[in-house]
Amino acid sequence: MDVLTAARMQMAFSLGFHIIFACIGMTMPFFMAFAEWKWLRTGKTVYKDLAKAWSKGVAIFFAVGAVSGTMLSFELGLLWPEFMKHAGSVIGMPFSWEGTAFFVEAIALGVFLYGWDRVPPKIHWLSGFMVGLAGVASGIFVVAVNGWMNSPTGFEYINGEFTNIDPLAAMFNDAWFSQALHMTLAAFVATGFAVAGVHGFLLLRNRANEFHKKAFTIAMTFAAVFALLVPISGDIAAKSVAVRQPAKLAAMEAHFHTEKGAPLIIGGIPNEETQTVDYAIRIPYVLSFLAHGDFNAEVKGLDQIPKEEHPPVAITHYAFQIMIMIGSFLALIGTIYLIGLWRKKKWIYANWFLRIAAICTPLGFIAVEAGWTVTEVGRQPWIVYGIMKTADAVTPMPGIQYSFYFTLFVYICLALILIFLMKRQIQAAASTYASARTVTENMDIGGLDKEVEVSTEH
Repeated sequence: MDVLTAARMQMAFSLGFHIIFACIGMTMPFFMAFAEWKWLRTGKTVYKDLAKAWSKGVAIFFAVGAVSGTMLSFELGLLWPEFMKHAGSVIGMPFSWEGTAFFVEAIALGVFLYGWDRVPPKIHWLSGFMVGLAGVASGIFVVAVNGWMNSPTGFEYINGEFTNIDPLAAMFNDAWFSQALHMTLAAFVATGFAVAGVHGFLLLRNRANEFHKKAFTIAMTFAAVFALLVPISGDIAAKSVAVRQPAKLAAMEAHFHTEKGAPLIIGGIPNEETQTVDYAIRIPYVLSFLAHGDFNAEVKGLDQIPKEEHPPVAITHYAFQIMIMIGSFLALIGTIYLIGLWRKKKWIYANWFLRIAAICTPLGFIAVEAGWTVTEVGRQPWIVYGIMKTADAVTPMPGIQYSFYFTLFVYICLALILIFLMKRQIQAAASTYASARTVTENMDIGGLDKEVEVSTEH
């Protein structure tokens, strides 16, 4: 394995692992804060138990995410020293702000975990909300860096040097908003369907468990709402890419030839040698409309881009198709669920729907991984689009493949530990609620049925 391939593989696996933790860290705190808010409003112990259980999961993912994120920060300097040498001063500010958001998140999480019955309820709830807000801010700052790599601005590039740097202009580049919006919404969808799927599966095994039912309802509602918003953010992102990175759009759509009224290609197997797409479904004029808002607009193909600057078409196209198909499917499931919830249909807890929810557990994260593949692979051969090529930024140090093997081993170990801890946590939370939950008994007192709540917690 050559140095460039090893470095790219290590970065790909590191980002692939970390992005899952990042998505959960951004969104899961809002679930636990919502559960506590429901407890404060209704007084039902099940919501308090749910908030406590979810907070422990957030803590686990926060700890593992901190480890994987720290490794990523070292990898930037280890694998891409030329990139950091020139670009470090440009992207340093969003990274420093990300660090600040991380510390705020850690402090707020500490208050939430250890502040039960020690701080006023509203302050405690606010700390949980702040965990989520800081997590989203942290994610946005990192995405802003990636946005700059896709749409570099805020500097002058003179004789191979970055000069006259404007950090604010660099951070708030042309790509940051569309990427941050799409990534944040996708994180809510992926995490929501994953949490709902887990609790839906456990609800299939114990239909009377109110803990899993409430958890399923909250997570599925979040997932369904955001699943309907993701296509809107995706359209904004696609239109932005069409203007800024026509080569990436052409690779996403396997669009080899420039034409007006360009068709949207669904599926298909791209052949870069013959510049054709076999077995594809073509919808006339739709790509022109989606890219430029005009059915007759011209869409630049790969034939107008130098061959040495072509992204890998097949990988980018397949990843884009996977993202679109999964996103559309989850939006459909979310629509069905919201209709059932609005009309108060009992079938949203029926076996068939819970099975569908369980199947959806990994799909959101698969779509997120596919989306980041499109973002990163579609930018190649550039590490800073139009400025610095990936091959020019990689370290000259030999033996990087061994660093890749070690990193892969570490992440696999982290994943196994995480699965073990989360499985134990979910089982413990459910059993604790089963033994300590509020039990409603119908007692006949003086000929009248009266509900008496008995809680072992008190």
